[in-house]
Amino acid sequence: MELSVVIPTLNGRDHLAATLDELAANAPDAEVVVVNGPSADGTTGMVRDRDDVDVLVEVSDRTLNVSRNAGIRAAAGDVVAFLRHDLAVEETWTDAIEAGIERAPVVTGPVHETLPAGMTTTEPERRQIRNREVTYFNGGNVAFRAGVLDDLDGFDEYLETGGARDAAHRIAGLGHEVAWESEQCVRTEYEADGGVDERDHEWKYRALAYRLVKNYGVRPTVFRRIASHAGADAVSAAREVVGGDASPTGWFGSGRDVVVGIATGWSDGLVARARDRTPARNPHGCSKRADRAVAKYDRR
Repeated sequence: MELSVVIPTLNGRDHLAATLDELAANAPDAEVVVVNGPSADGTTGMVRDRDDVDVLVEVSDRTLNVSRNAGIRAAAGDVVAFLRHDLAVEETWTDAIEAGIERAPVVTGPVHETLPAGMTTTEPERRQIRNREVTYFNGGNVAFRAGVLDDLDGFDEYLETGGARDAAHRIAGLGHEVAWESEQCVRTEYEADGGVDERDHEWKYRALAYRLVKNYGVRPTVFRRIASHAGADAVSAAREVVGGDASPTGWFGSGRDVVVGIATGWSDGLVARARDRTPARNPHGCSKRADRAVAKYDRR
């Protein structure tokens, strides 16, 4: 196995440095590709001063999927792993990828994150959607055979959030399996803040509607899943209002954002489905977008 590790980053110099240290210790033979967004914290200089990063790609976009696709273009391995810039790999990580990739063309594993209340660990998540068995994965700890990334045409750059979940739907649609390796462990080196996701409701529901409509079309299943998510969030927000933790004005504002997000995502999902009728369902993938790299430093 020739492993390439792609690490997208944006203004995360100190976290990235710790991640690179652990990667050098536990996966010394891996090719390391860092894709740096328009960071303003000295990330470029820090990475260029290291001798354990094979390729540094600079991009001007702040979107994670643009960085992932730029990393795919730069990676030379027959297996490409994606690692979040603030996650450290454990000793068993590389061996677990090698074992998992023998069973399935995509492999993922647990993410251990430190929160104020203690340690939390992700578990396998699978859903049956129409005739597909969809296995979700954390985009910060997943490895693909390079051929699968070619089949997917990379990640969908339309999405500012939910790119990994969209890829999971498309992987299932292409008939590829996703293996879970419990030893493919990564962990946070820094305590997370434990706060809620800062992504606004509009983009959350825009991404949800887009990926469901794009991948499955206009079907009752799609209606039900979107309504289920929206209903659960509405009830949770209403409880916060009753408990005095949120204002009615904020609740109505969030509701408006949800409606706008669903409408926009629904419309854009229909357009995307019409533009790419192939099983890849990726009208904004690697082959259809210009190379976003504005600079590239290659030590290979």
